[in-house]
Amino acid sequence: MSMDGLDDATIREILTNTRRVAVVGASSKPYRPSNGVLAFLVRRGYDVTPVNPGCAGQQIHGRTAVASLAEAAPLDMVDVFRNSAYVAPVVDEAIRLGAKTVWMQLGVIDQQAADKARRAGITVVMDRCPAIEAPRLGLLAHH
Repeated sequence: MSMDGLDDATIREILTNTRRVAVVGASSKPYRPSNGVLAFLVRRGYDVTPVNPGCAGQQIHGRTAVASLAEAAPLDMVDVFRNSAYVAPVVDEAIRLGAKTVWMQLGVIDQQAADKARRAGITVVMDRCPAIEAPRLGLLAHH
């Protein structure tokens, strides 16, 4: 079992039922992993909002970046591309905004923040990537 304790059925349900995704730490630089995953989510049909104060107002894969998570609300999932040390405030904001899922990317691990999110009723995916999980689970494009 993975670090987050979620089974494939749960990951499949998240990727199938999620509509609005905020990508925290999105980058306009094509070589950054967050840029590629954002493009993947857009191609799959998710309503994606890039969140990065350094890119606010810029278009990334046809989506306008915003400076804060609050500007991306309402949202279903917060996809976190930040160093693990910066996860806790993102989780606090996700809880405040009523997100259903917090998805921490590969290498992004914060057990305390994850436990806090779970206590608030949020599903936490940790140390995974939707661009890896969706094809692995055979999921077709999202509509």
